[in-house]
Amino acid sequence: MENFTYYNPVKIVFGKGTISQLGTLIPQGAKVMITYGGGSIKKNNVYDQVVTALKDYDLIEFGGIEPNPSYETCMEAVELCKKNNVDFLLAVGGGSVLDGTKFIAAASRFKGEDSWDILSKCAPVDDAIPLGAILTLPATGSEMNFFSVISKNATKEKLHFGCPSVYPLFSILDPATTYSLPQKYIRNGIVDIFVHVIEQYITYNVHAPLQERYAESILKTLIEISPKLLSNKIDYDTRANFMWCATMALNGLIGCGVPQDWSTHFIGHELTAFFGLDHGESLAVVLPGVWEHQLYNKTDKLSKYGQRIWGLSHSSPIETATIAIYETENFFRSLGMPTMLSEYNITEKDIEKVCERLKNRGSKFGEFGNIGSDQVREILLSRI
Repeated sequence: MENFTYYNPVKIVFGKGTISQLGTLIPQGAKVMITYGGGSIKKNNVYDQVVTALKDYDLIEFGGIEPNPSYETCMEAVELCKKNNVDFLLAVGGGSVLDGTKFIAAASRFKGEDSWDILSKCAPVDDAIPLGAILTLPATGSEMNFFSVISKNATKEKLHFGCPSVYPLFSILDPATTYSLPQKYIRNGIVDIFVHVIEQYITYNVHAPLQERYAESILKTLIEISPKLLSNKIDYDTRANFMWCATMALNGLIGCGVPQDWSTHFIGHELTAFFGLDHGESLAVVLPGVWEHQLYNKTDKLSKYGQRIWGLSHSSPIETATIAIYETENFFRSLGMPTMLSEYNITEKDIEKVCERLKNRGSKFGEFGNIGSDQVREILLSRI
């Protein structure tokens, strides 16, 4: 196992009716800006619960944070924060709202000339407005980590940053807030959670069996509950496990002491930036392509994954690994998720846009740093 330091200060408040505890979690006298997305929280009673819980606070609102939150929209919120001397942010929504709010928190106190430098140049973030979260869409794990992914519409870029200053002070996870989610959002969430785990699991062996089994337990739970999640039945326990899987997949715990990949995510970000695929959609396309391309580097872990997750037992590790890729793609399709670029009308010519950008950046991905623009081209061409 590799050396690691693990630290996570986020207080999780989990369960039914826990939004009512907001008044005990936010400092008294704080001027609070509530951030949210398209307004669904005003239709499912979440907004009313928040306002009731914060009736003694000075509140302002900022809505309209998009799926794949845009830099341009976030900067409007930054101006509102500065104008109103906001000293606490409350993100109410899914991972996009949380990611956007983390960037708003950092950019509002950024001392540099251009806040995009936080993402494009890894400019240090020494201070940020404190924030909390109410999660309504399980997927990104943003409720218990310090990462944020932001898109810039003007340049069609999608970049990430992370710093301890934007850890949420608390996150409220009430599974009942997910009852009104459309099936597409649930489908996307399942894939996002699944691939978060995979990026920290299917690499190479460093003799970390506990970490492997943490990861495998999340994968097996997701596979088990997926049919229930995609049915029309409202099942609190299933939603609770869905929500907790999302949090545990990317709060840093399963990644302690093990190598990590993240090539599927970085390539997927480019597909979202250029062609507008949902994040989960991009991952379902790219992951099988990455695995097929890196089959011989990942044989041992893919074979173990095939045995432990899919119950495979074939004559050779390479055969087991190959069939494990097939089983994973079938799982994504069982969710109603396309797994080929051609299903989104993306062509070979389109792929060149992605490869040219990555070449100009000099980007290298993967646990071995062996996936550059040429390899990305090969991966994406295999998905046409």
